[in-house]
Amino acid sequence: MRVLICLVLTMMAFGANSVLNRLALAETTISAVDFALFRVGFGAVTLFTLIALRGELAQGRFSWPSTLGLTAYMLGFSLAYQSIGAGLGALLLFGVVQLTMFSGALLGGERPKFATYAGAALGLLGLFVVLWPASGELEFTTGAAASMIVAGIGWGIFSLAGRGAAAPLATTFRAFLLTLPAVFAVAVWQGIGPVDPWGLAYAAISGVVMSGLGYALWYAVLPRIAATSAALAQLTVPLIAMAGGLIFLEEMVDDRFVIGSAMVLSGVILPIWFAQRQDGK
Repeated sequence: MRVLICLVLTMMAFGANSVLNRLALAETTISAVDFALFRVGFGAVTLFTLIALRGELAQGRFSWPSTLGLTAYMLGFSLAYQSIGAGLGALLLFGVVQLTMFSGALLGGERPKFATYAGAALGLLGLFVVLWPASGELEFTTGAAASMIVAGIGWGIFSLAGRGAAAPLATTFRAFLLTLPAVFAVAVWQGIGPVDPWGLAYAAISGVVMSGLGYALWYAVLPRIAATSAALAQLTVPLIAMAGGLIFLEEMVDDRFVIGSAMVLSGVILPIWFAQRQDGK
């Protein structure tokens, strides 16, 4: 139950990250890359403060997969959303995350049941129903699609690497710290714009709470669940983000959201229900 609660809190943090990102880009003048820069910076400072207070500066270890995965995700995500629609971007991102994590799980020796594959297929179909543009018109560039694919692979690698994290806070801090120079370099290359106070505030909340603490919690949960279960759980993130959009961005609920959400949740629950049924025999 404790793991389940932490998992739910983590998915809520991920969904809130998307809402904060969209709020910042829609209502302030901060750019996507600048937002990522401050997000990573605030996250690194927060994590450093926590491990220093807990006396864990010497714990954890440097992880190339964690660092490269987080860097690829942060940069790919930020660059992609400059030239791709939010719905199509999320669909592409989480589709690639599923593929990456399931592939990693198989290579790592996991042998998922048929119900797990069926749940993933049903969940992805549900996301398709929710996120596919109603007009059928796809707004993206080849570069943006490639950047989002890189982001999905990066996040999948970052998540898979977290399954071996013995000290979640310290390991996450090292990944944030070593990601910061790459994001800073891209921000300088694109030209860091004037600091928008509200944009900075959104980035601070995203970095401190949703990214720094949220990612550390994710690394704490990952060793306790299967990689395929972690992949399936993340299918709920776009739904949480859209629910946040209903509240904070005054977006409307339509039939597609209701039907697609039911499909996604059914896909996540299906392997759990099947496993309990097998245990009960």
